[in-house]
Amino acid sequence: MRLAPQPSALLIVAVLLLSSGVIASPRLSSGCPDRCVCDEQLVVQCAGQHLSSFPEDLPLATRQLIISNNFIAELPPLALNYLSDLVYLDCSNNSLTEISQSTFGNLRKLAYLDLSFNILTRIEDRTFGPLDSLVMLRMTDNPFLSEIHQDAFAENVALQVLDVSRNNLTMLNISSLISLPALRSVGLSGNPWSCECGSEELCLWVHLEDFKFQDEGQTVCSSPDDLQGRRLAEAGIELRTLCHHTLGSWDYLFFVIIGFVIFASGTVLAWVMGVIMVLYERYIKKKDEQLELDGEEEGAAESGRTARTGNEHENALLKHTV
Repeated sequence: MRLAPQPSALLIVAVLLLSSGVIASPRLSSGCPDRCVCDEQLVVQCAGQHLSSFPEDLPLATRQLIISNNFIAELPPLALNYLSDLVYLDCSNNSLTEISQSTFGNLRKLAYLDLSFNILTRIEDRTFGPLDSLVMLRMTDNPFLSEIHQDAFAENVALQVLDVSRNNLTMLNISSLISLPALRSVGLSGNPWSCECGSEELCLWVHLEDFKFQDEGQTVCSSPDDLQGRRLAEAGIELRTLCHHTLGSWDYLFFVIIGFVIFASGTVLAWVMGVIMVLYERYIKKKDEQLELDGEEEGAAESGRTARTGNEHENALLKHTV
């Protein structure tokens, strides 16, 4: 049975805008999409209807939309963002390959979002940024999901439950997660976590905030071999010691090379300075000798002038006497 909700102010405004040509939109309807069931509580149920595309003609006042167990490959932002009153969205078990910030650009009231059992590969920067009211996000069982941007959840200050279990995550930057004030439950199990030094922060977070991880016992390392099967919380303690207090063979080789370079540079610098000092001393000595020689020549010239002056004086006296 399909029940049409009463026309809302939003619907009237949208129709007026469309009639004036201000905005473009998919065909609007106050009815119910084909193969879906709508009730007077503004719930639209389209689960398991073999849909290959997002349902059309959704009531604009829809508050809950369930499109799980279909073959939908894309969430069209233009159609989805007209549902500004949407609070609950279940897209699980479809064929979604990507989502972006524009996908949820106008869903300010959305509190529950389920993207589980799809084929997502990565989550971009601030993908969920517009979702100011998001409280629960389920994103499990995406076998190709290997990357979540460190700022994907940076603006979701209302987020309380996050589940990214059973994906293909090997690392997760938690810089934005640890600053979320309302976060109280996180699911990480079933991922092939790499417990290298780059995951130290994640492992320590699991260790320190273990009460947030209901599946902490199943959240284990897949690599390296010596930590395979170890709980992330345990690995965090070992990484704290391993990554900050031990040096590997490459570190020692680096120090040897640096020491040799410093020694060689010092030796070359000392040799250059020695050569400069020797040349400078030779220059000073040669300059002093030249000054002495010039002084002697000047003295000899002065003596010659004095002798000539004396002879001229004697000659003058003889001439005067005669």
